[in-house]
Amino acid sequence: MDYSCLIVDDEKELAQATCEYFEMFGLHTAFVTSGEECKGFLKQNKVKLLLLDINLQNESGFLLCKELRKDQDIPIFFISARQSDDDILMALNIGGDDYIKKPYSLSVLLAKVKVVLKRMESMNGKKMEETGGIRIDHNARKVFVNEKDVCLKGKEFKLFAYLYAHKNAVVTKNELFANVWGDEFFSDGTLNVHIRKLREKIEQDPNNPVLIKTVWGTGYILEL
Repeated sequence: MDYSCLIVDDEKELAQATCEYFEMFGLHTAFVTSGEECKGFLKQNKVKLLLLDINLQNESGFLLCKELRKDQDIPIFFISARQSDDDILMALNIGGDDYIKKPYSLSVLLAKVKVVLKRMESMNGKKMEETGGIRIDHNARKVFVNEKDVCLKGKEFKLFAYLYAHKNAVVTKNELFANVWGDEFFSDGTLNVHIRKLREKIEQDPNNPVLIKTVWGTGYILEL
């Protein structure tokens, strides 16, 4: 079956309430309470977005995220009562797309999820583009450099796709924060980490980039 959202949270009552709320607004949603249940569910169903708790019973949502990112590029929103910046940065740097602090507002959470799902639908409406030896397949969420498949994680693909859509033009940091991260937690450090990872995967010499260039004090430019 196809689902808009899967909730992975061992707080069963909260997960069920969130699930029922999303269903009221037309998002086909299910919940599971463990990592093993999550992996089993994903093998049998298609899911567009994952809401993942960090502290699962006898399990770590961080470890589950790392495992899922080996073959899944769906958006992952961490939901957690943990409040520290270290936890937020860890979540984003291992492949999380957002970090929602508990207790959360159901209406705000729904709005965040809808924004990402709408953005995904918009991206899927595009097909294949190719310039200067770089090919981007929006439907498959893949990037090819000189016909070599480059494996990008969810946020890395969104960042590169935005730079590609505005290639040969300077894109400011604030523009990237607004259009790639939305109103999620962000910092210059988070953006720098993602740019560095993109360069490591796309540039021949990441230390001397010729594609993704820094415009000091402003932002970045993808030159093709």
